[in-house]
Amino acid sequence: MPKWKALSVFLALQLATGATPAIADHSPSCARPNVLFCEDFQSVPLGGATSLKWGVDTSHGTLTVEKAPRGQRVLHVHTERNGRAFLRVEDFAPPGNSFYGRVRLKVDAFPRRPDWAHYTLIEATGQGPEIVRPLGGQYAPTAPGVFWGVGADGGPTGDWTNWRESAPSREDVWQCVEWRMDAADNSVELWFDGVPQPDLTVSTRNHGGNPVDFVFPRFDTVKFGWQLYQPNDGAYDLWLDDIALATKRIGC
Repeated sequence: MPKWKALSVFLALQLATGATPAIADHSPSCARPNVLFCEDFQSVPLGGATSLKWGVDTSHGTLTVEKAPRGQRVLHVHTERNGRAFLRVEDFAPPGNSFYGRVRLKVDAFPRRPDWAHYTLIEATGQGPEIVRPLGGQYAPTAPGVFWGVGADGGPTGDWTNWRESAPSREDVWQCVEWRMDAADNSVELWFDGVPQPDLTVSTRNHGGNPVDFVFPRFDTVKFGWQLYQPNDGAYDLWLDDIALATKRIGC
């Protein structure tokens, strides 16, 4: 059979069966000139996670580099109870205090106890009181369900998560999450698998906290991982890959 016919048959079979990869192929985003930080774990040794490029922040949790089903190396985040485990990007200085981020992730299961259980996967901090959480979520017993949301803590706006039923937290599936931090209006925007999520956008005057302005700190640290804030007797596992921070949108 000619090569072009064999390729056509292969593609047709993929479309007919709806076959999708267990994890997306790696993109060449680390080589782009606008990238401020990038980690695809391909050159990180298997086992306990360590690198000269980033630090580790854990309590009742572990970070392990392991192989995914298709052979790529990924970061396995594991916590017990309401512990935490984060990869920590330090000495981060985005131009104009604004930046884009991208990460591929899969969460085994989200908490459904206690009511209003709140979790964080990405956190940005710096000089200033606000702890900004561009990706977190909450279990809402009134819906009921678990939903993504942007949030913050530690500053004048208080402790809040702007979750929306239009953005359910999906379990046991790889997703590409992108976000934008724009200091011009202290806004945070999100995309899931390339699709914008405008319901989750927050800004100076439009957020889920106290009726005062939401203002970014001067960012110097970004963390990727997991933390659950309420007492809980469970264990939580997620996998991260293709982490990138940049001055322009990176894409999936």
